[in-house]
Amino acid sequence: MVINKILKQILLAAMLLSGAQFAFCQGTAKPQTARPPARATQSLPVIFDSDIGPDYDDVGAITLLHAFADSGKCHILATMASNKYEGIAAVLNVFNTYFKRPDLPIGVPKGEGVSQRDWQHWTDTILAKYPHAIKNNSEAADAVILYRKLLAGQPDHSVVIITVGFLTNLAGLLRSPADSFSRLDGRQLVRKKVQRLVSMAGRFPTGKEFNVRMDSTSSIFVVDNWPTQILFSGFEIGSKIKCGLPLVADATIHDDPVKDVFRISLPQAPEDRLGRMSWDETAVLVAIAGYKPWYSFREGVMHVQPDGSNTWEPSALGRHSYLVESRPPVEVQDLINILMMHQPRPN
Repeated sequence: MVINKILKQILLAAMLLSGAQFAFCQGTAKPQTARPPARATQSLPVIFDSDIGPDYDDVGAITLLHAFADSGKCHILATMASNKYEGIAAVLNVFNTYFKRPDLPIGVPKGEGVSQRDWQHWTDTILAKYPHAIKNNSEAADAVILYRKLLAGQPDHSVVIITVGFLTNLAGLLRSPADSFSRLDGRQLVRKKVQRLVSMAGRFPTGKEFNVRMDSTSSIFVVDNWPTQILFSGFEIGSKIKCGLPLVADATIHDDPVKDVFRISLPQAPEDRLGRMSWDETAVLVAIAGYKPWYSFREGVMHVQPDGSNTWEPSALGRHSYLVESRPPVEVQDLINILMMHQPRPN
């Protein structure tokens, strides 16, 4: 029975990456609706925005991102940092380089923002051990300028933005004026170019969550002013999904920065003895693969208070939605654990 379950999850992961289970025609997103796609669409242009460092589920998330890109399910336009501790641009460059995309654009906040790094010191290890051309944040682009440049060059209503950190960059994007890349201001540019935003943020239907409260001013502005649909994967979704132990235990995987991060970090917290809670990975999964069969969603409007707490107003006409479990969390856990073992494409 256990073997059959494992084989089933391996097959599901393979089908997910190959597109065999999830191939269907992509329609044009309509900004006025909050309905996310149920299944994966054709190869999506994706911008990934992460606070990578305070926690390490971001590392699992960026691994899933590259796994989907290697399978042709998405095209990564850039990896953005919403955090600004010195070294975060280099950390993103480590993973992009490891997965054979060393030239992926990287953006960091150049103005005010949260600066918070890992207490487990995994960043020190991977920066010392693995190659990276970017050495410090001054070598990375201004995230808002990079957003504008990339969005201006994409087809209308095509880009999926996945944010698994603070909403600092997105607030800056919405506030940005017209420039050499586009005559549109930030809100107009987002409305024209973005298909949807998928965000690991909030607790639902009410609560207080780290990504929202750490820069609550930006969170309020984005939630109130973002002009396309937003799908939230809340704290309650990822808290039940514990990942990383199978990767650490796999003796066939060597010199892998993802494995090193989980190997270093898992033993340092008693609550991680069964694996690390996997909030950020769920956002990548549903953004690219779709929410079915694992989740359904509730439609409405999210409201954020100055202290970072959030409430929910149900409405069929709302521009927001949040995930609700349809299947046992262990099914997503098993799938994420397999996808986190993804290795770089051969040369």
